[in-house]
Amino acid sequence: MDRYVTGAVIRKLRESKKMTQEELAEKIFVSSKAVSKWETGQGFPDISLLEPLAKVLDISVIELLSGEDVKNQNRAFNMMKGKIYVCPVCGNVIRATGEAVISCCGIILPSIEAETADQDHLICISVAEDEYYVSVDHPMTKDHYISFLTAVSDQGMQFVKLYPEGNADARFKMNRVKQIYAYCNRHGLFTVSPLKTAIKK
Repeated sequence: MDRYVTGAVIRKLRESKKMTQEELAEKIFVSSKAVSKWETGQGFPDISLLEPLAKVLDISVIELLSGEDVKNQNRAFNMMKGKIYVCPVCGNVIRATGEAVISCCGIILPSIEAETADQDHLICISVAEDEYYVSVDHPMTKDHYISFLTAVSDQGMQFVKLYPEGNADARFKMNRVKQIYAYCNRHGLFTVSPLKTAIKK
């Protein structure tokens, strides 16, 4: 992990639960002096205390480590504004409908910003009946390849995992699809709008 919980985060979460330092200390079996030291930046909680501390503060350990504001509210979301996270270690792909704290292989993952498809990552789209046929003219070697293709609509996401030495293509149902994405394992995420680029067969 490249982050650790800060005193400011502990204090903010403790106060949001309307707990005193003494009450928090009692719940995790430490002294109130220890909590005070954490909150004033004179020390850090031992790693063995992170799980009980997170439990008492009613959040996950990952959220505690991230230092992000934690709000347990049911919010409306827009699928088109969702985020994609890719683990550089194992290649795991996670789609979230908004900002999230995502951890994989011990790393807190940043969301990936998509770039407009360029000549080296040209996403070709053709229409065949009720489907988009999507292909990328790109190497598919063991070291350099398109890892996945995905089609996103306001209702959800269609996802196709690709593999080295395979074909960089996929078919997606057209219904309400607004964006197509391709992920290159070396250069990142690229996107096009099928409404602007699709060619009818």
